[in-house]
Amino acid sequence: MILSASRRTDIPAYYSEWFINRSHAGHVLTRNPMNHAQISKIILSPDVVDCIVFWTKDPLNMMDKLRIIDKLGYKYYFQFTLTPYDKTVERGLRDKDEITKTFCDLSDRIGKERVVWRYDPIILNVALDFTFHKEQFSRLCGRLEGYTDQCVISFVDKYPKLRTDILREISKDEMIELGNMISDTAKEYGIKVKACCEEAYLYECGIERSSCIDKALVERICGYELDVKRDRNQRALCGCYESVDIGVYNTCRNGCVYCYANYSDVSVDNNCKRHDPLGELMVGQVGDNDKITERDAKSSKDLQAKLF
Repeated sequence: MILSASRRTDIPAYYSEWFINRSHAGHVLTRNPMNHAQISKIILSPDVVDCIVFWTKDPLNMMDKLRIIDKLGYKYYFQFTLTPYDKTVERGLRDKDEITKTFCDLSDRIGKERVVWRYDPIILNVALDFTFHKEQFSRLCGRLEGYTDQCVISFVDKYPKLRTDILREISKDEMIELGNMISDTAKEYGIKVKACCEEAYLYECGIERSSCIDKALVERICGYELDVKRDRNQRALCGCYESVDIGVYNTCRNGCVYCYANYSDVSVDNNCKRHDPLGELMVGQVGDNDKITERDAKSSKDLQAKLF
């Protein structure tokens, strides 16, 4: 089983204490986002969790807990989003120079292969134009050279609920122009570029399709082959493999204007007030009418794989 922590929220930034407590307890409860009364009990043990994928924009609060995760026997890697946007776009984040230092510190701690840089989503508007991205992407490549070996990009999706003038649709021609620039620039710094949930025409720019839940990377980290399938619950162009997500929507305090996982600041505030670091659930408590079902949990190690 691959554990995703989490596409729905930033666990390393805001819920690392809760995650460590649940790891010690050996299980976590998660609500079905589509049916609030359905709760899954997920066993947390290195015997069944092959790898953990942490998603974050700032793992500073988890840095001092990595030794605990290591001692418990878990394998893991990070999807680390680092963009050049300021607080008009990513309202809750620390200074980006400080976060960049944390990126490098994390890479020094666990190795560059296990820190995947995400330059996403790419936003185009009057202020954040092609020249801005060319300058800023090159600058970040220079800072991160030697600290990561791949960069995942995507272009912003303007969901109907995202009512902001900062976001606009990006044309195919603009994507290709940006794709060529990003691919050429990254190559100079020894960084391979992959695209998350984007059309195949980016392949002509030298950009591969990304698997953010990456079977090949997990196999290298684990040291054995996996028997896992593509995740059919994701978007059509997604290259990810199956995983179990333990996060909760409307709990991330990064305040990104492009976020699909938060419905409103009010919902986030209310949920954060209901968080208990010692709780089985990330938010709230189990109610009388809730139904808890233990999820079938087992390692995805391929027992049929050849040893030699």
